[in-house]
Amino acid sequence: MEALLYNVDAGFLEGILRGYKAGLLTQGQYANLTQCETIEDFRTQLSATDYGNFLANETLPISTSTIADKATQILVDQFNYIRNNAVEPLAKFLDYITYGYMIDNVILLVTGTVHERNTQELLERCHPLGVFDTLPALCVASNVEELYHTVLVETPIAPYFRDCLSASDLDDLNIEIIRNTLYKAYLEDFTAFCQKIGGPTAEIMTRILAFEADRRSINITINSFGTELSKEQRAKLFPTIGRLFPDGNNSLARADDIEQVKLACDYIPEYRAFFDSSNNATSGRGANTGGGNSSTAHLLGDLDDDSGSAAELEDRFFLYEVHLNKQAFLQQFHYAIFYSYLKLKEQEIRSLTWIAECIAQDARDRIQDFIPTF
Repeated sequence: MEALLYNVDAGFLEGILRGYKAGLLTQGQYANLTQCETIEDFRTQLSATDYGNFLANETLPISTSTIADKATQILVDQFNYIRNNAVEPLAKFLDYITYGYMIDNVILLVTGTVHERNTQELLERCHPLGVFDTLPALCVASNVEELYHTVLVETPIAPYFRDCLSASDLDDLNIEIIRNTLYKAYLEDFTAFCQKIGGPTAEIMTRILAFEADRRSINITINSFGTELSKEQRAKLFPTIGRLFPDGNNSLARADDIEQVKLACDYIPEYRAFFDSSNNATSGRGANTGGGNSSTAHLLGDLDDDSGSAAELEDRFFLYEVHLNKQAFLQQFHYAIFYSYLKLKEQEIRSLTWIAECIAQDARDRIQDFIPTF
C-alpha cells in the first residue's frame, strides 16, 4: 500500500535526497584528500566535489573548526529545504530528528552555565538543527524545575522532562542523568511514532533506533564505573527498546567491569564483535584504502589506555551505524532514508575534520584513521 501512495507526497523529496546522497564522498575522493600536503590543497580537492567552493571566502590558514562549521551548514540547508517542503507524516518525522539536537543544545547550555562559561560562545556552539526561540533563556535557570517551567514547557521536548523534575541540583552528575533520561524518553517516543507509521519505515527505523538505544545503554554502563551512580539509577537510564532489552539491559545494570558488559552483549553476534580484540575494526575504513596501513582507526584518542579502548569501541559503534544507515537506501517508499542521510553526512563531516586536522598537525601516520561512508 505504501508503494501506491508514497510518491504523491514524498516522491519528489526522496528524489532530492537521493541526489544529495549521490554527492557523498567516494573512496577515490577520500584518497585524494589524504594525499593533500596543506589545507589549501585540501580546499582545492574539496572544490571538485559536491561541496564546491564552500571555503572560497575563508582566508588562510583555515581552521578545522571552520571546515566543520561550513560543512555542517551545507547539511543544515539541505535538511531545511526538505523540511520546508514536507507534509505530514514526513514533516513530523523530520521534526522528531531535530529533537535529539534540541536535547544536546539544552544540555550544552546548562552545563556551560553551571561552569560559568560565556553565554554567547555557548550559543554559537549549539547545533543549528536544535535551536528554538527560548534557548538563550536556559542560561538563567538555576534548577531543573525552573528550567522546565520557565523555558522548556512550550517546546517539543517538554514531555521528556517529566522524569527529570526530581533532580534537585544542576551538578555534573545530575546533568548527565538528565541527558540520558531525556534521550531514553526521546528514543522510545520516536520508535513509537515510526511504528505508528508502519511499513518499511517502521521496520528500518526500529532497527536503527534499537541500535542507538543499545549503544547508549552500553556507554552508560561503561561510563558509570567508578562514579557515584548506583546500579538502580543506572538501570533507570536504559531505554526500554532495543535488542538488549530486557535481558541484556538487566545484565548491564548488574555489571561491575568491562568483561561483564562483554558477556551481557555476547548473545547478539553484531555486538559481540564490538568487544572482540582479535577483530580488526578497520574493515571498510579509510585505513584499508590507503595501502598497507592496517592501524585501527581511533577518532577519539589513542589506544594505549582505558580511554583509548573506549575510543576504539566508539569507533566500532560508528562503523556499525554507517552500515545500518547505508542499508536503508536499499529499499524504497520509506522515510528512514531521510534520517540515514543525515547520519551519513554527519559521519562524512567527522571524517573530513579528522583528515584536515591530521594535515594541519602533520600527523600523516594517522590520516587514514577515518570512517568513510561509501
